Amino acid sequence: MNAPLRRSARALRRGMTLLETMLTLVILVVMSGMVFETLQNSIQVNQLLENRDVTTRAARVALSKLRRELQLAYLTPNTMALERYQTVFVGEDHNPDSLYMATLAHQRLYINSRECDQTEVTIWAEDGPSERGDGQVLYHREAPRIDEEPDEQGRVYPMAYNVEEFNLRYLNGTTNEWADEWDSRGADTPYVLPRSVEIGLVLLGPDPVDPDRTVEVPFLTSVILQYANPLVNPNNPFGNLAGGVSGASSPFGQQASPNAMPGQRGPAQQAPSTSRNPFGVSGNTASPWGAK
Repeated sequence: MNAPLRRSARALRRGMTLLETMLTLVILVVMSGMVFETLQNSIQVNQLLENRDVTTRAARVALSKLRRELQLAYLTPNTMALERYQTVFVGEDHNPDSLYMATLAHQRLYINSRECDQTEVTIWAEDGPSERGDGQVLYHREAPRIDEEPDEQGRVYPMAYNVEEFNLRYLNGTTNEWADEWDSRGADTPYVLPRSVEIGLVLLGPDPVDPDRTVEVPFLTSVILQYANPLVNPNNPFGNLAGGVSGASSPFGQQASPNAMPGQRGPAQQAPSTSRNPFGVSGNTASPWGAK
């Protein structure tokens, strides 16, 4: 075997030098550190997104249930009947707000149970367990039977945790103005439901920049009460948009006039028109915005 071939074979059998080994280890350490940092950042981002998704999902579930109960809130039309309990709609301006009302949103869970669609609901917030977070807990109370205590008894369960703000506003169908409080037992709104309710909910969620901090996550929605009186149209000399009269709406398709005797309908009540647009305005009646 000649000299060049021997040198080539000797070079192939030779191992790595100390310098080459150290360079290889340095490259492996740097690449491992980059991979670990990338995985750690991915895990943190995924955790933050999961926490934010939990906050959003909790708010969506709470607002969906509250919207349905408000939409079906009602006041009984016959206020002078014997052996009956008066239904109420009371919203108190606190920090956070509270609300108790009668609604037709009850769902019967057990067969042959002596329950119907009518129920009493109370919504309020207060301090909860310290391990649940920094904010308050939004509670929901539901009693399957109407009684003389509209804000007591029934089953209580939490609707949302880490509540920073819970604010309600009520649209007066007569004055077309928003109010922070509502009381169907008071002189300003005697036995009348608000036309619409605005719900503002602020939850505390994780900060995407600093996981040790929290940020406010706001939610805002509104709901029109199905059994409330329509808005009053100032351009219509005959009263409200639907051609009815002022008074408490009934969930049974009749509207109770303050001047009507028990069991009678108001003198100005008429059969609903068969021609209605998607906004609930009959015929060519002017809209709340003044446009035909």
